[in-house]
Amino acid sequence: MSPSLARRIVIRDERPGDNWHPEYPFADELDPLRSLGAMTDPDPFFTMYVIRRISDHHAVGGFGFFGPPATTGRVEFGYGLVPSARGEGLATEAVILALNNARIHGAAVAAADTDQDNGASQRGLLKSGLIEVARRDSLIFYERDLTA
Repeated sequence: MSPSLARRIVIRDERPGDNWHPEYPFADELDPLRSLGAMTDPDPFFTMYVIRRISDHHAVGGFGFFGPPATTGRVEFGYGLVPSARGEGLATEAVILALNNARIHGAAVAAADTDQDNGASQRGLLKSGLIEVARRDSLIFYERDLTA
């Protein structure tokens, strides 16, 4: 996703071919989109991506890295889907694809967290090969070794 596309999504400047779901973007994605929209030279790989449903090509969510890997090779990410697209395996598929791409581009460890009451996200992270490494307050932290 380019900064200009991120800015258009925030202000909902939909153009032919964008095919955004009516619920997209969802509230939790607006701040990361604004951050990307303000960048002049974002990392070409460790950035935000639109998640599209294959059946209708609607943009139904987003996946984003919180920057390139640290010197240790650790990269953090987050994702989300509009409510009507949840439960179809789209987030799990997006995580798997993005982490394979991250590995190709130098990431050694992927990390994410989710709320303790978000069972769907927990299952998706586990299906994507991440393992629980800690719990703190209301969050569960996950990691995956991308070098194995």
